[in-house]
Amino acid sequence: MFSNKTPLIIGSDHAAYPLKEDIKAYLKEDGMVVEDVGTRGEDSVDYPDFAIKVATAISSGKFERGILLCGTGIGMSMVANKFPNVRAALCMDLYAAIMSRRHNNSNILVLGGRVTGVGLALEIVTVWLETPFDGGRHQLRIDKFNNLGKMFPHMK
Repeated sequence: MFSNKTPLIIGSDHAAYPLKEDIKAYLKEDGMVVEDVGTRGEDSVDYPDFAIKVATAISSGKFERGILLCGTGIGMSMVANKFPNVRAALCMDLYAAIMSRRHNNSNILVLGGRVTGVGLALEIVTVWLETPFDGGRHQLRIDKFNNLGKMFPHMK
């Protein structure tokens, strides 16, 4: 199914734990290597702890892509996008997932476990993994985004 079998990192809080498990199983069925950084159940946890683990792995280059999940996806997005070279995209539909890859070269897909059903989530994951980055004029915009810390030192 997936043409690119690059290892993936995934993490969630308690609110999205069931959806994370469904996504992980779906990816592994196709032979993808998935590193799960937690959580391990539905007991209440703090979402930033898991966003930090995934975003650190992406920011450092240890992984090319990751998936984060929480109740709505909003909190995970906010935390992950604080990290250099992270472009976390909260996607609630297929078009957003496709465009997040084509134009923004998103490297973390964020989903809301309480607002996105399993069927749609699996479709979003599929198109997000399969959609390439368009490059060109979009790379120029990514470069500007990545250089914000140099342009505005107080943003580091």
